[in-house]
Amino acid sequence: MSAGATLRTLVSAEKEIMKLSRTDKGAVYEFQHKFRQNPNNPGLHLKQLKGDLKLWSARVSADIRAIMLHIADHEYLLIDVKSRQAVYDDLDRYSYKVNRITGGIEVIDLEPVGDSIIGRLLPPEAEPLFATITDAQLLELGVAEPLLAHVRSVTNDEELLALLELAPQLTTDVLLALYDGKSYDQVRAQVTDPVRAEDQVDPDDLLAALTRPATQVTSADEALQAMLGESFDRWQIFLHPTQRRLVERPTTGATQVGGGPGTGKTIVALHRVAHLAAMLKPGTDKPILLTTFSRNLAADLRTRLIALGGQELLARVDIVNIDKLANQVVTEYKAGYGNQVVDDNQAVDHWRTFLAEIGEKKWEAEFLNAEWVHVILGQVLNSRNDYFTARRPARGRPIVREERDEIWRLTERFTAWLDKQRVWTWRQIAAEAARLEMERAKRIEAGADPTVRHRYRHVVVDEAQDLSAAHWKMLRAMVAVGSDDMFLVGDTHQRIYDNHVTLSNLGIDIRGRSARLTLSYRTTREILAVALEMMTGEVYDDLDGGEDGLAGYRSLLRGGRPVFQGAGTWAQEMAMIAAQLRVWGNPVDGSVAICVPTRDLVAEVTAKLQDDGVQVIEIGPDGPNGGEGVHVGTMHRFKGLEYQRMIIAGVGDGLVPRQMINQYRDVEPKRYQRERQRDRSLLFVAATRARDELAVFWHGTPSPFLTHRLVRQQAA
Repeated sequence: MSAGATLRTLVSAEKEIMKLSRTDKGAVYEFQHKFRQNPNNPGLHLKQLKGDLKLWSARVSADIRAIMLHIADHEYLLIDVKSRQAVYDDLDRYSYKVNRITGGIEVIDLEPVGDSIIGRLLPPEAEPLFATITDAQLLELGVAEPLLAHVRSVTNDEELLALLELAPQLTTDVLLALYDGKSYDQVRAQVTDPVRAEDQVDPDDLLAALTRPATQVTSADEALQAMLGESFDRWQIFLHPTQRRLVERPTTGATQVGGGPGTGKTIVALHRVAHLAAMLKPGTDKPILLTTFSRNLAADLRTRLIALGGQELLARVDIVNIDKLANQVVTEYKAGYGNQVVDDNQAVDHWRTFLAEIGEKKWEAEFLNAEWVHVILGQVLNSRNDYFTARRPARGRPIVREERDEIWRLTERFTAWLDKQRVWTWRQIAAEAARLEMERAKRIEAGADPTVRHRYRHVVVDEAQDLSAAHWKMLRAMVAVGSDDMFLVGDTHQRIYDNHVTLSNLGIDIRGRSARLTLSYRTTREILAVALEMMTGEVYDDLDGGEDGLAGYRSLLRGGRPVFQGAGTWAQEMAMIAAQLRVWGNPVDGSVAICVPTRDLVAEVTAKLQDDGVQVIEIGPDGPNGGEGVHVGTMHRFKGLEYQRMIIAGVGDGLVPRQMINQYRDVEPKRYQRERQRDRSLLFVAATRARDELAVFWHGTPSPFLTHRLVRQQAA
């Protein structure tokens, strides 16, 4: 009986497998299983390819062959799947080497780029893009040696992108950084050094190279089985080596990872959870918290974590959205408190009713609610003296001490009034949970009760920009300050809730422990360009008192130009939506979505499409409600989701941004700017949900966030 074999699969090979039909994917899965059991099975037709002792082929089906690299003894690496004819027509198409910088195995299929770039005659006026950097410098930066001649022949961005579609990841990152204007020293420090192998690299030792993080492989049957599903976000299972360093790096305290949409922040957070769980001692009971703001994102994190590590990993982690976590804390301490919890948006209505009952006319309900929510509850202020000395960042309208006294007394009366109504808001619950956890942390520090411990050893937060100050105070109290205590990922450009914080003021010190991801794996360069255009003129914070930008944010993917089109009326715009769906073939597989600013527009679009016979699935608080269909929802609902094609409709002035924020323009200019920025972020989030195609529609006057250059595209 023949001994079995170890067969790993290169990530680039999985991309080729994804292009196969469902039947052929299943054949690859069966091949992998059989090969691991017995590589000498006669039905596999294992053959050594001519010209290279380490390249082998095996039969997947009548028409498909697997190309493998024989690493050592019974160790193989699946590097590609090709048609039977292609394998035997061109035996010299594959180049494989150990990268001297990363120590990882790089396999390159030279056939697609060979005739398109190398060997052609350059026009006399054509200047190679990388003429000012030497071969030695390119190699020292980590560019794959077999591609040097190709790199030298590139003269424009179209040729560069064609080359990068086939290049290894480090080569891609280096060339894009150089193309974007970074110097050799900058690229070496920012791109190459973070992925440099920590041990000595032997370019002839394939077995050692196979075990390094830079060789991105998978060995589990389940990984390929997952491909047999209908999901198109398979890339999220794997980490770029730069991301892996962030995941596995020990930290001395709270750590932040930022980056634009699609840069892999969430998958970094998930892998960080898996890494921390792997280091735990057996028998510990869920010492890791993974949290985020919205319910649908928490549900998505649970699904992804199961895909990453199964139920065994899930058993070590609490996955819960932040408001539910706060409610659990309050319920634990105040069992049976039984108050009805209302949405924070409803609090303003309660303020209006309360002020009318007491005859108060000096203060507006909107102002008092914002002061109560963002200053008093947001900072967990427990006394009038605390309020007198509290900072009021971004509140706009200044108030004197006497006015603070009046506001404090009104909020005390209001909260007592709410208690009589047996009503709480989520902000109140967050503030109460923070207060309770902070008291618990003080008892732990005092050592009064050795049985009381911090709730978690590690806290991981996704979409960190959406949490309030009270949330952060609660989380800080839940975990002891120390190594690997808090790991935060987020992007303030995607802040869609009115929560502005400075982490250092809340006891969370991230200085010297921040990193930023700049490469988008989700959306095309064309979609990314228009999304960045929508952000023109805004300045965003970095969660710690500084500024954050999107400089260097880029994509490797190419696609069609997004569609921008206006209509005279809403009815005409809805007709445009239906027409665009027909252009895309009215797919109902969940790959297409329609995003609008308000719930009323969701209802109207849904009714229109259903009248046309289109299956529609509305996106609720927990994600899409139902099975197959075109997904429709408000901009808030699309956080954390992604689609192959997106329509953003209703992008007109008065809807995006909202007409109601104009009331603050003169009386509270800071609040006006903050609300306007939030609406711009919503549009940015919606646009960057699209992977391949994007259409933006409006009726009447287009949104001011759509620059003249974007609007002119409709006539181009």
